[in-house]
Amino acid sequence: MITSKQRSYLRSLAHSLEPSVYLGKSGLTDNVIKEVDVNLEARELVKVKLQEGCSLEPKDVANQIAEQLGAEFVQAIGKKFTLYRESKENKQIELPKAKK
Repeated sequence: MITSKQRSYLRSLAHSLEPSVYLGKSGLTDNVIKEVDVNLEARELVKVKLQEGCSLEPKDVANQIAEQLGAEFVQAIGKKFTLYRESKENKQIELPKAKK
């Protein structure tokens, strides 16, 4: 579980990110989940965009993917959402320390 300070930090990093995964009218498929998983391992922070034909709600999809992949929901704005998961092999993002 990430703190609000860490979530805020991740939001600032995600601001300049372009979406790397797109969800279309076929919705949340195994391939989309696999693609998000691969991107999380490579980049740790992933922005996903729901295309015009997609009838799903961004926050619902984000929470579903996060639960399946052990990721953290960072934010949802419009038709885009951002997820974070610390990489096992390719750690790049250093989160601010959580206060005790």
